[in-house]
Amino acid sequence: MTAPRRVFGVDEAGRGPILGPMVLGVVVLLPKQAASLRRAGVVDSKHFGAGEQACSMRAELAQAIVAQASAHAIRVVEVDEIDHYTWRGQLNALERRVAAEMLRELGVGQGDRIVCDGATLFSPLRALFPGLEAKDHGESVHTAVAAASILAKDARDRAFAEIAARYEPEFGPIAGGGYINPATRRFLDAYQARHGRLPPEARKSWGNKDDANLSLL
Repeated sequence: MTAPRRVFGVDEAGRGPILGPMVLGVVVLLPKQAASLRRAGVVDSKHFGAGEQACSMRAELAQAIVAQASAHAIRVVEVDEIDHYTWRGQLNALERRVAAEMLRELGVGQGDRIVCDGATLFSPLRALFPGLEAKDHGESVHTAVAAASILAKDARDRAFAEIAARYEPEFGPIAGGGYINPATRRFLDAYQARHGRLPPEARKSWGNKDDANLSLL
């Protein structure tokens, strides 16, 4: 009897924010595990929206994914590393490098299926993994990708919560999730006015390459 085929799902969270890390997740599922997680409500992390309730739902599902998956990995990519690549216009290369490292660490084999969320982003990885499928809306292709998106977003949620808690005594509650929006701008403007620089958790490369001042974003 042929052994069930493993599926490695790959997704990321936090590519776009100016504040906080980016997180990549990989989840390895067998068919029965994928079916069980679908019944439990595992879908793309964006489906849950934002806010405390959404974070709680993702956290609960993340626990179920970790408990049921054959294997999983989460990689938190910190701001300094993001800036190092983004100054050179190589954020995609950074994501591909990290994803390839994670797949190898999890022991992906020739008979395994790999599905990544992002056709343009991950297609070049076929040079390393010839059978890799790079799909837009990859979470609709296989539950493993949706599960990876939840693990990545849950880790990103927790990382941002730590940042917000760190600065709340000085600046009050920090809303906006770290994305470039009025709430995040208010915090960064207040921090820069008080300290003369952006906080260490802010991505300096999100501004003009010759001047990382927030006003140029």
